[in-house]
Amino acid sequence: MALQFAGGIVLGAVAGELLKAILDVKDKAIHCKIYLERLESTLKRVIPLIEQINRLDQELLDRGRTDTDVLIGQLKEGKELVRKCSKLPFWNYYQKYRYSKRFLKLDASLLRFFQMDMQVEMWRDGKQLLVDLKEANRRLDGMNRGEITFQIGIQGWCSVPQIPTLTVGLDVPLKELKMLLFKDSISVLGLCAPAGCGKTTLAAKLCCDEQVKGIFKENIFFLTVSSLPNVKVILQRLYIQMACGRQVPEFQNDEDAVKQLGYLLRQREPEPILFVLDDVWSEYVLQKFVFRTKGFKVLVTSRTAFQILDSTYSLKMLSDPDAMTLFSHSAFPQDGNYNRPDNDLVRKVVRGCKGFPLALMVIGHSLRQQPARKWRNTERKLSEGGTIFDSHKDLLDSLATSLDFLDETVRECFMDLGSFPEDQRIPASALIDIWVELHGLDEDDAYVNLLELSTRNLVNLIESTRKDEGEIDGSFNELFIVQHDMLRDLAIYQSRQKQNIKEHKRLIMDRRGNNLPRSWREQDNQPFSARLMSIHTGEMFSSSWCEMQLPKVEVLILNVLARNYTLPQFMEKMSKLKVLIITNHGPCHAKLSDFPRLDSLSHIKIIRLEKVLAPSLREATEPLKNLQKLSLVMCEVSHALSNCIIKNPNMLSKLIEIDIDYCNDLTELPPGICDIVHLQKLSITNCHNLSAVPERIGRMTDLEVLRLHACTGLLELPDSIGRLHKLRFLDVSDCSNLKKMPEGMGELCGLRKLDMRQCSRVMDLPWSIMDLRHLKDVICDEETASLWDTLRIYLPELNVRVPGENINLNWLGINLNRLNFHS
Repeated sequence: MALQFAGGIVLGAVAGELLKAILDVKDKAIHCKIYLERLESTLKRVIPLIEQINRLDQELLDRGRTDTDVLIGQLKEGKELVRKCSKLPFWNYYQKYRYSKRFLKLDASLLRFFQMDMQVEMWRDGKQLLVDLKEANRRLDGMNRGEITFQIGIQGWCSVPQIPTLTVGLDVPLKELKMLLFKDSISVLGLCAPAGCGKTTLAAKLCCDEQVKGIFKENIFFLTVSSLPNVKVILQRLYIQMACGRQVPEFQNDEDAVKQLGYLLRQREPEPILFVLDDVWSEYVLQKFVFRTKGFKVLVTSRTAFQILDSTYSLKMLSDPDAMTLFSHSAFPQDGNYNRPDNDLVRKVVRGCKGFPLALMVIGHSLRQQPARKWRNTERKLSEGGTIFDSHKDLLDSLATSLDFLDETVRECFMDLGSFPEDQRIPASALIDIWVELHGLDEDDAYVNLLELSTRNLVNLIESTRKDEGEIDGSFNELFIVQHDMLRDLAIYQSRQKQNIKEHKRLIMDRRGNNLPRSWREQDNQPFSARLMSIHTGEMFSSSWCEMQLPKVEVLILNVLARNYTLPQFMEKMSKLKVLIITNHGPCHAKLSDFPRLDSLSHIKIIRLEKVLAPSLREATEPLKNLQKLSLVMCEVSHALSNCIIKNPNMLSKLIEIDIDYCNDLTELPPGICDIVHLQKLSITNCHNLSAVPERIGRMTDLEVLRLHACTGLLELPDSIGRLHKLRFLDVSDCSNLKKMPEGMGELCGLRKLDMRQCSRVMDLPWSIMDLRHLKDVICDEETASLWDTLRIYLPELNVRVPGENINLNWLGINLNRLNFHS
């Protein structure tokens, strides 16, 4: 390999020591800071490569010594140079110049080693591998001729790794995984979960299962792929083990290796063969190991749910009893010779790990035979969150690798997730609003980023039964995100990498409290650089806010737990504030104070209020002149919207979207709303007491999307709706008491999509519908579909869809796996 094993370990350790020295003195050695930061950046890029190479070297035979000794010496000199630089007097310009040159020279040496020297050694290793293969072929030929007796010593290349002495919580997943593997319709099965959840252990247990071995016999091949695989080398090893004495060809490249292995598999068809590909990071690499031949199956362990997979099994977190078993195995000596801490304290520590296997093992081992004070300190850190990584770097390193292959924008989006409270579902609509404004994305890009995080098992998505989030004009209102607390803490920790809090991009109050964090209050009115601020206040939070300078904040998230809530005074100086999200997690609606008079709201684009007494829209129009989107969820809105008459059309001249969801006190849409004639999207969903839509809705001539989903009290729509000539999507799904469609509906000349699922009381359609020449898509039930059959001759391009029933309770946010059902 490019680094001989022992040399690689030393090189990695010395590089790590140099990086630590730089981090310790960088802020002190101002005169050399720019050169130290450059060297720091290079080291952070190459140290993971060194560690990866060290792991690979353990699998290879010894190679000749590389030129690492020279580089190790340079790194040691660099560490001494950093120490001297930190003590350099500010007036010694000559020494500053000399040191800067030596730092640049060391940086260049590192880059040369990894960009040139390692490439040469990799070329040499490839040649050496060909020589080894030729020798293997020669000896195989001799064995076939009966000249010699020879046993290839390569059994370890594709062998199943050793299973830990204790495994917990894997019996049920093993049974479920086998059921999927044995299905004829599944050739490529994914076993997916975040890092440290036991994917490799479960895959190894499956390979050792008697039922699996009975089917695949000796044809089970376990391959560790990793993040930086040499595909040709892996395929060559696999070919040698499968060749069974045949001559091994010399592969020219990856494509040739894939071709030759595929030919070998076809020769053995339909013999059952199982490839287990462990730790796969790239779908491009995975495709090279997938062969659609009879009897051939692939099990893939990965943090990512690739599209090529026929099915995916998601490994869940451990139950409370299993978590306690695994933790106890790591924390307490098995001979029973220990002083066990208070049981309640142990339970709190285990509960803080949230069933995460890696955290249970790492934290348990760190507390082994430790005094009770350390246990209490660990429990406090787990309950407060975030800081647990400071004392458990191995846990941080393992989880952080999940972010290595994320695009920079997706990585930033991941870190934004730490802004929401733990153990709470995150509304996708709120998160996407943040990403649109904070990262300059359009709505589709933001949604794709969310799917990317879900695919990589960094978040879980809870969808409604409708599953229309990904459709054009689909709503995100019934899409939610949940995230394991360890991953949330990782997002927060990654957001705080800069030591100076004033330089953080995000200010996150990561746990609910009755006071702002001391580190915020101690800044002596100095300006912060944060673009996002998130505050979680408790029920006893003081209404007296401290002074903070936040001139760059664009997103403010306030999570409250009080019946009366005074908005912070420092909002008045947030001159760049674009997104305001206020969510009340208490049992009663919260009343907001100081909302209408804030001058800072003059620049705001998006407001989302959840479970609050919405302030009067009439009073708030003056500072909301740039508002583009208003979302009211589970709010009391009757006061805010009653008698709402927009006298000056310029007051809300930029408002294009209103979203009202689960607001049960809304009985009728106030006519004044219809005076916002430039509105493009109006969504009123799950408002079961809404009984009427005013005739004046016909004045909203710019309206393109009208959603009235699940407004069960609605009996009819006004005929004036026909004047909405720009309307392209009308959603009246689940309006179960709607009796008829309006007669003037045929005038909707721009209508392209109509959703009328669960409108069973609509017994006929107005004849004017045959004039909807641009209508392309109708979604309805079986009964309603028959009404459209007679209109097909007038609407030849019409597509009538009848979605199948998909009943689930995931959107309730209940973990059904933790419930016990008794007959």
